Amino acid sequence: MLLNMPGLGDAEGQEANRSADALSQPETAPPGGAARSSNSAEAMTTADGSSDALVSPPAESPPASAPPAAENITESSVEQPQAGAEATPTETPSQAAPASPSPRRGEVIEGTIVSISPTSIRVEIGAAKPGIVPTRELERLNRRALEEMKPGQTLYVYVVNPRTPDGEITLSIDRAAEEMDWERAEAFRQSQEPYETKVSGYNKGGLIVRFGRVRGFVPLSQLSPDRRRRATSGATPEESLGAMVNDVIVVKVMEVNRQQNRLILSERAAIRENREKRKQALIAQLQVGDIRTGRVVSLEDFGAFVDIGGAEGLIHLTELSWKHVTHPRELLSEGQEVQVEVINIDPDAKRIGLSMRRREPDPWDTVAVDFKQGQLVKGEITKLTKFGAFARLVDLPAIEGLVHISELSETRVSHPRDVVKEGDVLTLRVVKVDVKNRRLGLSLKRVQSKEYLDIDWDMDWSDQG
Repeated sequence: MLLNMPGLGDAEGQEANRSADALSQPETAPPGGAARSSNSAEAMTTADGSSDALVSPPAESPPASAPPAAENITESSVEQPQAGAEATPTETPSQAAPASPSPRRGEVIEGTIVSISPTSIRVEIGAAKPGIVPTRELERLNRRALEEMKPGQTLYVYVVNPRTPDGEITLSIDRAAEEMDWERAEAFRQSQEPYETKVSGYNKGGLIVRFGRVRGFVPLSQLSPDRRRRATSGATPEESLGAMVNDVIVVKVMEVNRQQNRLILSERAAIRENREKRKQALIAQLQVGDIRTGRVVSLEDFGAFVDIGGAEGLIHLTELSWKHVTHPRELLSEGQEVQVEVINIDPDAKRIGLSMRRREPDPWDTVAVDFKQGQLVKGEITKLTKFGAFARLVDLPAIEGLVHISELSETRVSHPRDVVKEGDVLTLRVVKVDVKNRRLGLSLKRVQSKEYLDIDWDMDWSDQG
């Protein structure tokens, strides 16, 4: 087998051909001949794998005028090692001095600064020659960071071009930091650890934040309830979202896609976990009876949730006010600041019960002092049920009494609507006062009853007096 080896002399080429042909007959070649042929073949390739390799010349080359034919090479033409003597392999350039590994494009390498000049920084990265951070790259770097760089200092660099037309290795410090930030973002995604940063911009779909040198995006749907409410309160995105620029925001990494340059973050997920941690800490500190100032964060049919400084507690509908409340929106609005009292703490369920009405004077104290059985009062019918009608006292709106169906008329009544309707303002007589159980019995049919003439007479005289 003849090989055309460019760049070799006739004698060297013929010897290389003979070595290659000997390798094609491994079963008939003796051990010593195989070892030598392997050395010759290895010598034909340099460290970079190019075909223009240096080949070590054999000890003796046959005369160029009488080359032996390749097909006539036999066992006798292969030099045999002497018995008891060790075969000495032919030393090749690659064996004598291994070449430094070539850096790859896009690789991030830790290097050492060799020299610094106004136009470039040379960095040793373990290659055959130092790489260069060019002028355009230095212009992107922070001035303070540049001033702190010194020869001998280690830093990470990104291989922009492993071999320019001039034979240089182009490096980037900024791109290395960016690539490492992408790796850090992926680590945060896997650990789901919250990350604190600042809002750097916005578009109509959400907020733009910085994760190191990487731009991340927080969609409107992933904002916290409070920030989402602020985002929709303005007339335009510029008015609502623009006001959030430079705000501190805590987020979780939800998606990392380096190929698409896509980093999706969520404030809502971070707030949820952070709220649970703060709630645990707050529950450990709270005591029943504590007074706190909070902010209404949401209104539900059954009550209002209030943030009292790191955790949310519930004001049940019945604890909003002493007077009857159908829905929390009758008294409160989201974002409103309120003062509440802690009335219940459940560490196991992580629930906090709050009350607004207990911060107000108890109207039943007034009932206990000023109201007595037989007294006439003014009441407004607020609700009808099959067993009677509820009436709110005009002079004390926080108190509602019940006019039982049997107290509506002297005649039999099938349903209260046959006698009264909601909104009616009537004179009613107090027939029962139960301060302990907070119940007030009223009557419509006994307003004109003769059994209360003495009481009515005394009331008339006291009013005149």
